[in-house]
Amino acid sequence: MDIKNLGVIVTGAGSGMGAATARCLAGAGAKVALWDMNLTAVESVAAEIGGVAVQCDVTSEDSVKAALARSPGARALINCAGILIVKRIVGKEGPADLAHFMKVITVNLVGTYNTMRLVAGEMAKLDPVNDDGSRGVIINTASIAGFEGQIGQVAYSASKGGVLGMTLPAARDLGKLGIRVMAVAPGGVQTPMIEGVSQELQDSIEAAIPHPSRFGKPEEFAKLVLHIIDNDYLNGTSIRMDGATRLAAK
Repeated sequence: MDIKNLGVIVTGAGSGMGAATARCLAGAGAKVALWDMNLTAVESVAAEIGGVAVQCDVTSEDSVKAALARSPGARALINCAGILIVKRIVGKEGPADLAHFMKVITVNLVGTYNTMRLVAGEMAKLDPVNDDGSRGVIINTASIAGFEGQIGQVAYSASKGGVLGMTLPAARDLGKLGIRVMAVAPGGVQTPMIEGVSQELQDSIEAAIPHPSRFGKPEEFAKLVLHIIDNDYLNGTSIRMDGATRLAAK
């Protein structure tokens, strides 16, 4: 699907992979709606690329519906909104609080499903853009932690494993509507989220990357998103972007 002159939505677009993706898609000629909880951050990126900044809580049905009203005709949804909180099931102070687990699952998994279902509902009303009957594509951000979660990542790994698990059935659900669903599972990418991880953990992740032996760049994620949009035969699967990394326990 040629994204030029078509509408796209990027969640978590105020920083990191979301901001890089918004810039990349705008550079390809897309009309970008940038959604983020942090309105100041997303307004800055939107002003830079000529996009529309929208404050949105992806976990709220009302908030997503209001954001959709300001983002008409979207042909692609790229879900980058997410959080990472590291906590062991049982630590020095006893069992982890349930609120921590619920928060991560709610933002990363429920938020992804919430935007996917509501945006897909609007996509389904649009006319096809090509002879294949394509109406749009949804690209969700998972993580290699969804395959090999590290110590302290039970909540995060569960949330990203859920995103991976949704990919094929979601593609099957939406295929008859001409909507593709894909997931990208990045390894360590140099974003504000990874900067919140301890330096010890950052060093251990980077040292284990076969090639190139560095963290990924947000722009590399954005390039992959653009390719997925362009390649209509990519559907129902997840792509690892990790330099051949396989996470160790810690």
